[in-house]
Amino acid sequence: MRTALITGGTGGLGAAVTTAFLDAGWRVVVPWVAESELGRLPEHAALDLVKADLFDPAEVGACVERAATADAPLGAVVNLVGGFAMGPRLHETPIDEFDRLLRLNLRPTYLVCQAALPKLIAAGGGAVVCVSAKATERPFPGASAYLTAKTAVVGLVKAMAAEYGRDGVRVNAVLPGIIDTPGNRADDPDADRSGWVRPQEIAEAILFLCGQTPITGAAIPVAGTG
Repeated sequence: MRTALITGGTGGLGAAVTTAFLDAGWRVVVPWVAESELGRLPEHAALDLVKADLFDPAEVGACVERAATADAPLGAVVNLVGGFAMGPRLHETPIDEFDRLLRLNLRPTYLVCQAALPKLIAAGGGAVVCVSAKATERPFPGASAYLTAKTAVVGLVKAMAAEYGRDGVRVNAVLPGIIDTPGNRADDPDADRSGWVRPQEIAEAILFLCGQTPITGAAIPVAGTG
């Protein structure tokens, strides 16, 4: 058995990803902050919940140490922490909001990868998957900060793929469209959801990328099937 560390694993997407990995026979470590979100996850003997602030390097390090056990080495890291916000055009967007979205979408991913990569190398290789956004390829007005952050996620993925390929570590990004979660439904109750992506569809793509595929350095769109 190998371990998958899934950040953001208690969210609307994260619960589907966590469940998919558990069903596939992985041990799964999920860091959490909000106790109210834990009810989204199934009870499972292979699920290890760790309270951790993923913006804090020390807490990230402790979480990764817990994930990398001798009997179930770390084999996959899935970075789901992030956030979206609409806003005005760039010249009207406060720098504090720009900084907030960069920090939210990049800092946890950077810190988790920084701590986990040596563990993946020590285990003989593995996979890292990060979540960007389809909107980086089809941008729209009012999201300059968000799109900058998610584009940077793809850049980080490509950099890690180049740096760690010789160590047997594959690094990829998935680019979903609008995800069909309860939160997104509440934010836009009148939307046409026929093209939204089900969390389970994204989970399947992530699980595939953490398997035996040689793919690395890719940014893969995940479209809804309706």
